[in-house]
Amino acid sequence: MTPSRAVFLDRDGVLIRTYVRDGVPHPPHDPSEMEILPGVAEAVDRLRDLGLLRIVVTNQPDVARGAQTREAVESMNHALVEGLSLDDVYTCYHDSPDHCACRKPLPGLLLQAAARRGVDLAGSFMVGDRWSDVEAGLAAGCRTFLIHESYSQRGRCRPDFEVPDLAAAVELISRLSSPVSTR
Repeated sequence: MTPSRAVFLDRDGVLIRTYVRDGVPHPPHDPSEMEILPGVAEAVDRLRDLGLLRIVVTNQPDVARGAQTREAVESMNHALVEGLSLDDVYTCYHDSPDHCACRKPLPGLLLQAAARRGVDLAGSFMVGDRWSDVEAGLAAGCRTFLIHESYSQRGRCRPDFEVPDLAAAVELISRLSSPVSTR
């Protein structure tokens, strides 16, 4: 069986709007606040049409901090899977002091998904809006895209590509995925 290729997508700031307060991005508190960003549905559909798995990998430390419920996060994740052509969502509910292997910038979520779905990580991509997304993708062996935002902490990482949004990342992924493309 040929390994699958995937695009790993961060959730907040890539698929849905974040709420920036004092320069820090925050996820929506509950599904009623969740807003899919413009162009995301079309971009995710295009990834599907390219034959790539679409897997969300998201840190949700507000659950460990007591500022968010696991049920609210799971409800939003479920709504995204139902509303977009996504294959799966992997969520880390830990905070930094927990020292888990799944919290980005560590690659644990990507490695879990790859093992479960038979993903060729070297042929796959990570798209995120923070340095930790890029670092997780690099550690897993993926090509990486940083959606540049004011809070991205760009100086802490070296993405393969910087883009303004998911649609721009998907355009590049489409070119990189074509049979005549070389790495």
